Amino acid sequence: MKITVDGVPAFAATGGRVPREADPTVVFIHGAGMDHTVWTLQTRFFAHHGRNVLALDLPGHGRSEGDPCSTIEAHAAWLLRALDAAKLDRAALVGHSMGALIALAAAAAAPTRVWALALLGAASEMPVHPDLLRDAREGRHNAIDLVASWGFGRRAHLGGAKAPGLWLLGQGVRLLERDAKRVLAVDLATCAAYRGAKDAAAGVRCPTMIIAGALDRMTPPRGAVELAGLIDGARVVQLAGCGHMMMVEQPDLTLDALTEVV
Repeated sequence: MKITVDGVPAFAATGGRVPREADPTVVFIHGAGMDHTVWTLQTRFFAHHGRNVLALDLPGHGRSEGDPCSTIEAHAAWLLRALDAAKLDRAALVGHSMGALIALAAAAAAPTRVWALALLGAASEMPVHPDLLRDAREGRHNAIDLVASWGFGRRAHLGGAKAPGLWLLGQGVRLLERDAKRVLAVDLATCAAYRGAKDAAAGVRCPTMIIAGALDRMTPPRGAVELAGLIDGARVVQLAGCGHMMMVEQPDLTLDALTEVV
């Protein structure tokens, strides 16, 4: 579906079902350089099991127009305006990586509007190597190769998809290659610069789960444990055998965890 935020068209996938007013809503926020398609296997389930689903494309990503936001705070403010545009008073937020930081910041900024929070591949700080930032700014394919290689666990490097003939790592590379505006460079710099996660964590007032991949090399599980300790009542679920891209590497385990909180 299309919504208009600040006069600019934005896209949100609905999991294949038109939202119903009586059902609670879950909003999914993707990570750096990505779009709503990373959530396909989870959103379809929720859309057909009593939840409205909005898997947003952030500004400048996927099918959303405009320029990407350059700070996590600006993304979070945009997200809350997107809820307004979709006529949503409250929603659960599910964010991955950069999207987790955005969800966290939004939940702290507007605690009465968020009824549950799930943070995947999250940590209080997400540093990015200067060489990777440089390669992304200069549009070098090496940036895409590095992000995809580090983002996926070993199983995904060798194939790893549940459907025969598909290659998860290759899919990730192709998704990042759609970056016509060098959005990946903006996103990586945005993650590297953000220092507000600890303060935001203290402001969260809803049930919270942090989902970590046991083989995650970008945001190792110890970061999830540290962040959870800053959020009242937060739980950590660690998924065996997957890296940073757990929702596509281990979609069933990710879904099982999500159903416990949203």
